[in-house]
Amino acid sequence: MKTDQRSIDGLRARTLWALLALGVLAAFGARATGTAENPMRVQTVAQGLEHPWAVAFIDEQRFLVTERPGRMRVVHADGRIEPPIKGLPRIDAAGQGGLLDLVTDPQFGRNRQLYFCFTEPGEGGSNGTALARASLSADLRSLEQVQVLFRQWPKMPGRHHFGCRIAIDGQGHLFLTLGERFGAMAQAQQLDNHLGKIVRLNHDGSVPADNPYVNRPGARPEIWSLGHRNPQGAAIGADGALWVHEHGPQGGDEVNRIERGRNYGWPVITYGEQYGGGAIGQGLQRLDGMEQPLHQWTPSIAPSGMAFIRGDRYGAASRGHLIVGSLRGNRLHRLVWEGQRLLREDLIDAPIGQRVRDVRQGPDGWLYLLTDSAQGKLLRLLPAP
Repeated sequence: MKTDQRSIDGLRARTLWALLALGVLAAFGARATGTAENPMRVQTVAQGLEHPWAVAFIDEQRFLVTERPGRMRVVHADGRIEPPIKGLPRIDAAGQGGLLDLVTDPQFGRNRQLYFCFTEPGEGGSNGTALARASLSADLRSLEQVQVLFRQWPKMPGRHHFGCRIAIDGQGHLFLTLGERFGAMAQAQQLDNHLGKIVRLNHDGSVPADNPYVNRPGARPEIWSLGHRNPQGAAIGADGALWVHEHGPQGGDEVNRIERGRNYGWPVITYGEQYGGGAIGQGLQRLDGMEQPLHQWTPSIAPSGMAFIRGDRYGAASRGHLIVGSLRGNRLHRLVWEGQRLLREDLIDAPIGQRVRDVRQGPDGWLYLLTDSAQGKLLRLLPAP
């Protein structure tokens, strides 16, 4: 019987990923056993949120939460959930799109400004990621002076890979992660569009003069880095650099420390494979001019949300640990670094029970989680008694 070559290639690829997975588990015994150094407990702050996506902090007693269907709410520490805040722009909430990330300005206590990103509808059924700035009214019921600072170009039809995580570097800049929209992955390697890129802006939406492609003809000046797939985690490390994780296709979820003008490889090199088997691009090749991830997960964990632990709430030894949420495993991964070298990874032993969408450290020093469900929760992570 004649064997189809594609089937052979797919079998070889699946065998390779299985061996890689065994190697990863062997290298990180804590991940294989699902245990961590210290068990944690989760405390439910609020529940009944519809697919919450991001949490930000008004103060230690009040939270701002986005719901993917297109609502922003104030949530109180006693569990009360306020009616939706008024004044949001039009949002195309379908598939993976909707009202997504949210961060407050570093001077929020004085200016009440916040930034949020969302799926903005376009012409002919198209859509794309957009970033807006607004002020929260004194009564916390509406957004004022809403201004769209950035629109991903081009808009295109689709329901997948919007990226949409925001990070503020403390130097007057905003970073926004942008997915490659799934069907246009080759565009992640082109500089004439925003697909599969991370962009860097000033707080007013203008382009910083030191962005890497400001003076390159045909390039989009907002671009900070390229070659990304669908980054849904972003945080500024203690080193002041932007750290990002992104979804791989089937394996190959990545953690990267993002540097100015660098190319992170998608879809030319990747540890992932085609759905159903088969290499993508040049697969595991190392190529000049394309960065290797600092860490990758095969099999995929479907990462979403991440935060570096600051302060001593969880003990001085936990300072600088990177906490990553998992949509696939309903759990939290802890990555311990020495500079850019991963020392170890383990799972935080906590009974979460739902997909983790966001991870943030609050002004009180505790970690807060959002779970992605039609009855989603805002959780506080505490040491076990």
